[in-house]
Amino acid sequence: MKKRLAIVEKDPWLEPVQNVLMSRYERYRDKSAQLGDLCEFANGYRYFGFQRDDRLAGWWFREWLPEAYDVFLFGDFNNWERTSLRLERGAEGVWSVFLPDGMFELRHGSLYKIHVHGANGWHDRIPAYARRVVQNDETKDYTAQFWNPEPFDWSGDDFTPPRPLLIYEAHVGMAQEREGVGTYVEFTENILPRIAQEGYNTVQLMAVAEHPYYGSFGYHVANFFAVSSRCGTPEELKMLIKRAHELGIAVVMDLVHAHYVKNFNEGLAELDGSDHLYSKSGEAGYQKYWDSLLFDYGKDGVLHFLLSNVKFWLDEFRFDGFRFDGVTSMVYHHHGYTEFDSREKFFGADVDEDAILYLTLANKLIHDFRPRAVTIAEDVSGMPGMAAPIEDGGVGFDYRLGMAIPDFWIKMLKEVPDEQWNIWKIWGILTDRLPDVGTVAYAESHDQALVGDKTIAFRLMDKEMYSSMSRDMPNLVIDRGVALHKMIRLVTIAAGGTAYLNFMGNEFGHPEWIDFPREGNGWSYAHARRQWSLADSPFLRYSQLLAFDRAMISAVKRFGVLDDVYPRRLQMDEGTQTMVFSRGELVFVFNWSPSVSVADYIIEVPEAGKYELVLSTDDTEFGGQGRLTKGEHFTFDGNHVSIYNVCRTAAVYKRV
Repeated sequence: MKKRLAIVEKDPWLEPVQNVLMSRYERYRDKSAQLGDLCEFANGYRYFGFQRDDRLAGWWFREWLPEAYDVFLFGDFNNWERTSLRLERGAEGVWSVFLPDGMFELRHGSLYKIHVHGANGWHDRIPAYARRVVQNDETKDYTAQFWNPEPFDWSGDDFTPPRPLLIYEAHVGMAQEREGVGTYVEFTENILPRIAQEGYNTVQLMAVAEHPYYGSFGYHVANFFAVSSRCGTPEELKMLIKRAHELGIAVVMDLVHAHYVKNFNEGLAELDGSDHLYSKSGEAGYQKYWDSLLFDYGKDGVLHFLLSNVKFWLDEFRFDGFRFDGVTSMVYHHHGYTEFDSREKFFGADVDEDAILYLTLANKLIHDFRPRAVTIAEDVSGMPGMAAPIEDGGVGFDYRLGMAIPDFWIKMLKEVPDEQWNIWKIWGILTDRLPDVGTVAYAESHDQALVGDKTIAFRLMDKEMYSSMSRDMPNLVIDRGVALHKMIRLVTIAAGGTAYLNFMGNEFGHPEWIDFPREGNGWSYAHARRQWSLADSPFLRYSQLLAFDRAMISAVKRFGVLDDVYPRRLQMDEGTQTMVFSRGELVFVFNWSPSVSVADYIIEVPEAGKYELVLSTDDTEFGGQGRLTKGEHFTFDGNHVSIYNVCRTAAVYKRV
């Protein structure tokens, strides 16, 4: 037993809660010993559902329904006779039936359900471990589908996820320009090449698991082992992942284990007739803020289901890791609806220690099964140890999302005039992290673009984007918006973390908001798509924003910016709203002033020598005014150089 956890050694602020952290670690250690080899424990997807038995020449079907009175399997293979195929109850509430070859017309694509008798009556349900679920075009009902294609050819797929992470967050359904639901095939053919060309090395896919309501953005999952059929088949998703690997792009899945849809017919709710199969009973199992159901992480059967789900996606689809959604809701009984203003908030009675244990086990499993896999926690609370190694006393995530950063930019853009932007606040919010905590920095994600909110571009330029984005049409609002759009992104990636994320289309200032088809908009797809043609047009300023983003990503990769753990502050000048810092091989100069430019401006640099301009947001190629020229800047009086400090411009220099 460790006498003192490394997480406390590194952060003395945690000294008063050493006992809580030690208790969490010991609980994890004891649970691991009880469960045994996690990679073996998490094999539920190889046991439940339909499983081939060549020795007996047929198929087993199994489902965990401990409080069911009676269970039947039925489908088109037995003419939809509900009560002709009774399952037998076995140990620990596992029900099973064997289907010999030749006795039933079970074939690839067969439709089926289970008929369950429980305390809530008799109901037709979709099994929890269904590998594919499809919707009837006429009735709109969902049904499980027996899926037994030829084995997918993974030959040649020997891929190692790259570092540091440059993440392109994407939603396959809305990735196309046409109005409608995009497919895995379209994404593979049309979007992956764009991502590779732009320099991103990781794509984070949203809405992968089947969800009955498209407008939920994939966050109300019904079928955890089924790929969203509205975008294509499982094999088409596998081809997407294989092609991404060929392009050098890792694929991270947005994993939703924080809750599940409360829909009775499609999801897990009351599957065995009780209200506490996957949830706690009553209000304790309900997430009132999201109108969904919560998992009971203290139940071994639920741990088995969720950990098996984690391994399933790694094993069957070769995902390169996960972004765990809704971690804050998972780890607090109040689901994060409080102010995290004291140490006790992270370690008191409001913390769901069962959820902490589950997340720790999940990280252990993921890194045991795929040592180079990536795990990212979406936790707005900033719980200490979330992104610390398990053996140090942490939960084991590789990264946490820097969620305070986009909130800060929204607040600044909404409430503070440009001339009052405080450079110390900008620096503080971007660097408010421990150097050894992996942090994904981002200026905006899908959250900031959903209906009711605005992208940064739309917040900066609003209605002017409809009429004034032509390159030959002068407009002060657009000039300001384009300039700040580039600066905000550059300072976020340069100072905000050890990884970076962008939501698709935002790199070129995609206009408007995201609004999925719903009754309120006449079931329109007009705002649930990406207008790539805007960025492809050489006559519009969107293409200039895209050109800058490519140059920014290239410079960050080329000069090892994110390999350097933390930026070094060199100079802060409130008079000109100028901040200077170094990271990697580069020196960054940000002049946030809307009007103050200074010739022969003296800045401090890390080393003596000759410095050259390698990137400028004011370059005409990027929609700027071209006021900076690429010249040589020699140090004098120690480590100082003289530059032209241009208003509302970021300039990046490198020692030659």
